[in-house]
Amino acid sequence: MSDILEVNAQDLKKRASELRAGDKILLSGTVYTSRDAAHKRIMALIENGEKLPYDIENAVIYYAGPTPAPEGKAIGSCGPTTSGRMDKFAPTLLDMGLGAMIGKGERSKEVCDAIVRNKAVYLCAIGGAGALASKCITECEVIAFDDLGCESVKRLRFEKFPLVVANDCNGGDIFKSGRESFCRINKL
Repeated sequence: MSDILEVNAQDLKKRASELRAGDKILLSGTVYTSRDAAHKRIMALIENGEKLPYDIENAVIYYAGPTPAPEGKAIGSCGPTTSGRMDKFAPTLLDMGLGAMIGKGERSKEVCDAIVRNKAVYLCAIGGAGALASKCITECEVIAFDDLGCESVKRLRFEKFPLVVANDCNGGDIFKSGRESFCRINKL
C-alpha cells in the first residue's frame, strides 16, 4: 500500500486487521513510554496484583526515554529504543490487552506470535531521528516511576507521528519480507 493512513492511537487495536506489514501510518493520540526499568516495575505490579499506571487495554507503548524538554517545547529528543530488550515482557502485556508497541528493530518469535494471537501490531519509528520525532509530540507528562528519570513512564500526545507497520496481526513481518526481497534481488 502506498497511501499513508491516519490512525488514532485508541483505535489502533480495532483497526489492526486493516494494517499490513510495510504500511505507513501517521499516529495521533495518547501513547505511553516504557523502557527496560519501567517494564520491570510494571511486571512487579502485575505479579503483586497491584494497579498499573495506566489501563493496558488497547494502550500503545512507545519504547523511548525522552530527554528533558527545552524551553518552549513539550519534550526533548524522543527517538525509539531497541525493542528486543522488552521482548521478555511483551507477550504478557499483549495477553493483557496491549494494543500496540512502537520501537525499532526486530521482535522475537514469541512476541510475533503474541501479536497475532492478540490481534495487535508492532510499529517501527525511525532510529536516529529523535529530534525530528519530538516535533510530532504535543504533550508529555510523567505518570509513574519519576525516580527513573528519562525511563519513567510518560503519557505523550502524538500528532501525526510517522510510523511503519513492522509486524501485523496476520503474521506479516517487514523484517522477514525485507530479507526475502533482498535475497531475490541479489540472485538476479
